[in-house]
Amino acid sequence: MSDPTYGGYFTSSELTDEQVDALEARWSPVAEDLRGLADLAIRSDVGADAVAEARRHLAAAAEILGSAAPEGPAGVVRNSTGRSWQWGNAVVGQRNAVAPPMRVQRHDDGSTSARLVLGNAYEGPPSMVHGGVSALLLDHLMGVTASSMQKLTMTGTLTLRYTRPLPLGEVWLAGRITDDTGRKVTVTAEIGGADGAAVEATGLFIVPSWSVDPAGG
Repeated sequence: MSDPTYGGYFTSSELTDEQVDALEARWSPVAEDLRGLADLAIRSDVGADAVAEARRHLAAAAEILGSAAPEGPAGVVRNSTGRSWQWGNAVVGQRNAVAPPMRVQRHDDGSTSARLVLGNAYEGPPSMVHGGVSALLLDHLMGVTASSMQKLTMTGTLTLRYTRPLPLGEVWLAGRITDDTGRKVTVTAEIGGADGAAVEATGLFIVPSWSVDPAGG
């Protein structure tokens, strides 16, 4: 069943938590395989015949997976226990090979953090993380921070200060709420590597009026 708000891509599901676990266990390795292929496609120096053979295998895989692939966005799905998942998300989507993926950790004081490895697919300047990728990861982490997993928030403004290049490899993120007026939440965050913070961010996140329960204010 879908909610007509925001394009109808917030949907409910009858899947149990156990069934969701089983689906994630089935598909997460496929996304990981595809991430590995993306990295190899950047680095490989095999000849034309080998490339043609690899493409034949990829076409066969696409035919198999495409035999049951509904059109449209994956959206956000929630089941009866309140568990939600967004397998197509560009940052945390477990079935999205474009996603690193990042797993956000929430802490008792309301702050958030994450650690992940960014390889060749996320390169901007040589051997460095693309600045837009840093912005993407920060935006997602800050949105999770602002929501406190209790309300829907969307990015209003996002201001970034790039203080140093961020090398490819293991990176960390940290976020915290600095102001919360209910409908408007201000969050600060950083992303960095072994040498310290590389990008500092401040964002204003808005709770959409259509998501607020009139009875609850």
